[in-house]
Amino acid sequence: MFSGKHGKYLITGKPGAGKTTAIMKLAREFEGGAAGFYTAEVRKGNSRMGFEIVSLSSGQKALLAHVDFNSSKRVGKYGVYPESLNPFLEEIEEVLKKQEPGLILVDEIGKMELFSQRFKEVVLNAVNSSYPLVATIMNRSEPFCDTLKNRPEVRLLELNYENRAIITTELLNEIRADL
Repeated sequence: MFSGKHGKYLITGKPGAGKTTAIMKLAREFEGGAAGFYTAEVRKGNSRMGFEIVSLSSGQKALLAHVDFNSSKRVGKYGVYPESLNPFLEEIEEVLKKQEPGLILVDEIGKMELFSQRFKEVVLNAVNSSYPLVATIMNRSEPFCDTLKNRPEVRLLELNYENRAIITTELLNEIRADL
């Protein structure tokens, strides 16, 4: 179903489709062989207060956006500190330098992350690398994201409630064959 050796997969879909869950499942399956991060909601009671980044290799966490952040970079009600991405990007850069078998996982390529030029560079380096890459990406049109989605080596997968288990399983099998 998917591309061949060292595939590049971008997962898109509506909120709640299971994109982050797919990334976390892949991370569990390739524990020790996957580098990257996922994004989690920060909640207080029933209210979403912001978003944090969580390293897949170290478990390190950092706030990326929060309603209380006083930042000129904003997405909706959230102030964004794109520099929070730097330690997580360093982990991916180290893996890219090593040239050892592995998998790169990024959740997500979205509005908040795109405030960081370094983030864009690391994503492009990962796409251009020999590593398999699975990243979630915003569904909306945006120049950087549209360029990634239209690259010939990239497979764009749209997740929804009905197909998420099947696509995640097929991704697992494809990546196992890659590695």
